[in-house]
Amino acid sequence: MSDDRLATAIGALLRRERGSRFLTQQTLADLAGVSQAAVARIERGDRIPSFRLIEQILDAMDLQLTVGVEPLDAQVDARLDELATQSPVERLDGIGLDRMIDRLGDLPFVLTGATAALLQGAPIPVDMPEIALRWADAARFTVWLNAALGQRWNARWEEYGGVHVEPEEPGEHRWRTKHGELRARMCDELPESIEVRHGERSYRVVPLVEVELTDPHAAELLRRHRDRHRQRRSAG
Repeated sequence: MSDDRLATAIGALLRRERGSRFLTQQTLADLAGVSQAAVARIERGDRIPSFRLIEQILDAMDLQLTVGVEPLDAQVDARLDELATQSPVERLDGIGLDRMIDRLGDLPFVLTGATAALLQGAPIPVDMPEIALRWADAARFTVWLNAALGQRWNARWEEYGGVHVEPEEPGEHRWRTKHGELRARMCDELPESIEVRHGERSYRVVPLVEVELTDPHAAELLRRHRDRHRQRRSAG
């Protein structure tokens, strides 16, 4: 990963976590004992912050920095090529989307992130359904999670369980339930959505352009998919 991409990814992560806690840049800076300008520079992706600085800011939100790995770019491209050969139905079955939607019942939500991109024809990897939920419905969501035997992702232990399931609690909005895994983006109001149909079923999804603006990971996968598509067309 280039320095620019790493700085952008760190900035997006910090904005997301700060926003999910309804903290202003100044409030977070005060909690972390740093300047508001330092928080702003990191969120803009101006430069890669020192590990000490980012850990200091994350600690103020009861978070910690973890080290992970992901496939090399060549392996990501191979996965994109593989998904391009599958039908939309095969891709949706792979993440159990319809089963999860049926179990969510009348809980108001729209599909977002890579899931929304997949439903709009982008063959990008999706590991679990992703939904947007209103904070006003957080209590209803908690009731649903408890009924579904939900366990929340614990970033400290890198596994599910050991933390409260309520979305108001600090931490990543990702759960494992008896119906499958689920990731949620909590927001004040549901984002604008469009209807997409596959077979006899319709889905409310965030438009692709909005996905690219709000989800850096999905945006990067979409960019790689388009680059691969252009390369294949040029080679043909």
